[in-house]
Amino acid sequence: MTEQESAKPRVAGEGSFVPAAPKNIAETGLNMGLIGDLILKVLYYEGYMLATRLAEEVCLPFTGIVDETLEFLKRERLIEVKGTSGGLRESAYQYSITERGLERAQALLDRSQYVGAAPVPLEVYAKAVRAQSVRGVFVTPPMVREALAHLVLDDAIIDRVGPAVNAGQSLFLFGAPGNGKTSIAEAIGRIILRGAIYIPRSIIVGGQIVQLYDIVSHRLAGDDNARNVDPRWVRVHRPNIVVGGELTLETLDLVYNPTARFYEAPFQLKANGGMLLIDDFGRQLVRPSDLLNRWIIPLEKAVDYLTLHTGRKIEVPFDVLLIFSTNLAPQDLVDEAFLRRIRHKLEITDPNFEQYREIFRRVCQARGVPYEDSALAYLLQEHYIKQNNPLRACHPRDLIDQLIGIARFRGIQPRLTKELIDRAWEAYFVDLSGGKAAREGVAAARA
Repeated sequence: MTEQESAKPRVAGEGSFVPAAPKNIAETGLNMGLIGDLILKVLYYEGYMLATRLAEEVCLPFTGIVDETLEFLKRERLIEVKGTSGGLRESAYQYSITERGLERAQALLDRSQYVGAAPVPLEVYAKAVRAQSVRGVFVTPPMVREALAHLVLDDAIIDRVGPAVNAGQSLFLFGAPGNGKTSIAEAIGRIILRGAIYIPRSIIVGGQIVQLYDIVSHRLAGDDNARNVDPRWVRVHRPNIVVGGELTLETLDLVYNPTARFYEAPFQLKANGGMLLIDDFGRQLVRPSDLLNRWIIPLEKAVDYLTLHTGRKIEVPFDVLLIFSTNLAPQDLVDEAFLRRIRHKLEITDPNFEQYREIFRRVCQARGVPYEDSALAYLLQEHYIKQNNPLRACHPRDLIDQLIGIARFRGIQPRLTKELIDRAWEAYFVDLSGGKAAREGVAAARA
């Protein structure tokens, strides 16, 4: 590879790992008994099914795996052939479950009600995570500027986002509310989402199944034209998972369903190969120090330890760009020792007057409200400078939306008149001093 080729921007994981379809049972990493158990549970609910449909349900190739398992189940008198779909080949046979098979399936469902794709062994999944690591993502200044083009930011902020993405480890965003921390984190997610990775639908460890693929957390990336792919895996965009005040220490461990008797992967496991944003950090019910201490080993060792309901600890890969976003001062949340473990810290400050003007102009253009410098000057003078209110990047959007709502209610065109600006301001902001009536009452008492 030439120096020019090695410097070319890329997104790791694109084509770097493709799970090959297993040719026999040994290559699945599973045993025939487990595959047979899954087939029995499918037939328990369906009654009877075509052989090829059974293979699709458990996401395994028919030839060399499902066909041999079906033969084994027939010999054990757990299933039987009920006819064909018109062909003479075994793949055209229709199978039904026997009385003996029903008893076996009921016993299996008492232990675990998981029905679906055959799982992938944890060790195989761990190798796949390393092969598709988010730490291999490489971005350039133009890529970052493009992703953040919808925001009005200092060049210094843009220049610091890129190295944080390339490091693929951790980022601490802090500053006053309303200045775009979440928007910046979402933009980072869009950079990462340019890549795609393969993840298994479920994994198995110590005989326990953990459901990994989640239609809420993962977005299918479509076919990459790779042939002979293991059907137990799905190709998804690199994950971009956001959690907020609902986060607890319990949700960062394996979530065991006592009724279904199998596990759902926690947020950080679903986020492997992508980004996990902890928004509104410090607003969770759990203490910030406890939550941060939870990440010490994963951030330092790139592994995490989860607990089965039996008490057994299992080691899983941790390959996540972890982003904390908070409105609170870092020194009020954590000590200096932990902040050293967060590799990149970025303060998002209030916009200056020029930046505020540009944001305001863009919002007016997007909302179809004619922009006027004189109207903005009035807003700044009367409601910011005279009242000593801080500028926030979210204010233009919210004030213009308030103004449009008031204008539509009155049946007039939304324009930046002084009267509509004042009404929008009063409707949007809460007077923390007690309101106009309270201030007038205090003034009267003093008089």
